[in-house]
Amino acid sequence: MSTCTVDVTLDTALLDILAGPAAPPRISKSSLPRRDAALDPLLIAAAAASGPHVTRNHYHHDFFPGATLPNSDNARDIAASTRAPERKRFAYVSRQAPRRQRLQGSLADEGKENDQPREADPLRSADNLPPASKKRRPSLASPPTTTESKVFSKHQIPTASDVSPSPKALPPPHLEVKCMARTRIPTPHGPAFLHLYHNNKDNKEHLAIVVDPAQFEDTGNSPATAIRSQSLDSIWDENETEMDRIIRGAYVGRLSNVYQKASTSPVPSQSSNDPSGPEGLPAPLIRIHSECFTGETIGSMRCDCGEQLDEAIRQISKPITLNPTSSPRTIPGRGAVIYLRQEGRGIGLLSKIRAYNLQDMGHDTVTANLMLGHKADERGYEIAGAILRDLGLGSEGSSCSEGVRILTNNPDKVEALKKEGIQIVDRVPMVPRSWQSRKMEAEKSEIQGDAGTERVSEPAGITLIGGKSVYGDDLDKYLRTKVLRMGHMLPLWLGDVAEM
Repeated sequence: MSTCTVDVTLDTALLDILAGPAAPPRISKSSLPRRDAALDPLLIAAAAASGPHVTRNHYHHDFFPGATLPNSDNARDIAASTRAPERKRFAYVSRQAPRRQRLQGSLADEGKENDQPREADPLRSADNLPPASKKRRPSLASPPTTTESKVFSKHQIPTASDVSPSPKALPPPHLEVKCMARTRIPTPHGPAFLHLYHNNKDNKEHLAIVVDPAQFEDTGNSPATAIRSQSLDSIWDENETEMDRIIRGAYVGRLSNVYQKASTSPVPSQSSNDPSGPEGLPAPLIRIHSECFTGETIGSMRCDCGEQLDEAIRQISKPITLNPTSSPRTIPGRGAVIYLRQEGRGIGLLSKIRAYNLQDMGHDTVTANLMLGHKADERGYEIAGAILRDLGLGSEGSSCSEGVRILTNNPDKVEALKKEGIQIVDRVPMVPRSWQSRKMEAEKSEIQGDAGTERVSEPAGITLIGGKSVYGDDLDKYLRTKVLRMGHMLPLWLGDVAEM
């Protein structure tokens, strides 16, 4: 670059004329006047005319006149000599598809982004994106071009062609259930055994309430086959101790401070050689019950779920009368309630509460679920079938291969269990208690005795409803909807019928 020589004396003389002291009287009228007051406005006007990238400070710190012209060669040379070297920028490339595609289920089976192993160089260029352009950011004085606007856009959404296609969906794994714990629970209807299950389909803890007093005997002389969990009694670890098995519930007999006996695998079912049991022994009675927080815990009368759970355990616990030809006798009842964590017919507690508000506006339970974007019934019974097979109830090759009786009014539930391989030999109707007697005031009446006025003791039960019945206009609408719109096999109660 050639060196330019500047005559400093000329600039000094011009500065003395513009900003020097007042001219002496001997100066003629044709000499230049003093310009102190006009100096600042001129500098500000020159800075404003040259563009926003040139300010007033440029005139006080080695300002070059050529820099005021963005298109001049002098301006580009000065900018190139003063600009810092451009840093290499890495563009973050998400490995997760846009939200609109994830909602369509295109990547439903790929898993989450963090499930994939990390690469050695996470900042390397993505294979499915074009190379980043190395364009200099345009000046603020001129608007960016169309191409530059696309490069710096923050909301640019890649099209479907920019995203690699998802791999072929893998088939779901085979459903497996495992009983993790078992314990004895005393109920108002008699003793029962609570089983807690885990599975590989969801992260919920489903339950099985087994009514089988024969499990208190460890001799195997019970007339009925013991209902036990195969996964619980199996050997989990070769290093597990007898106490480990007892603590999780793999024991026989009744535990006490003087009796602790772990079960063996498999547990002998009965001493009799007849697998069908003694004469007159009915098939075990079961019920598939879905969780209902409102009806079971706080006693809501919008449904009869709390009443049904108590009624199911009561009927299963009823003694069984055997009628052999030699001598009739009575044995305790046996069966199980499979308690599935499917709140609100599978839509969840949140949607169930919102559906209640729609019901208050005049819609029934089916319409309310449909308005919220759900099906009328989203429950599934695969896990229930797997639990029944683990307990040896109703499946081929199990200890109770003769089948089971199911306590329900829902025909869809019966067909779903048959598809799971459960042999159902009979259906026992679940008639609401308020429809059985229609004498609700009897529970609230008072009996006058010699000692004064006494109230009738309320029957004991499992849930908050207990042994009482549920009634009300909301329940009548709920039951009517199940019969008329969901096909439940239950005759509607008529007002002129006193009893059913």
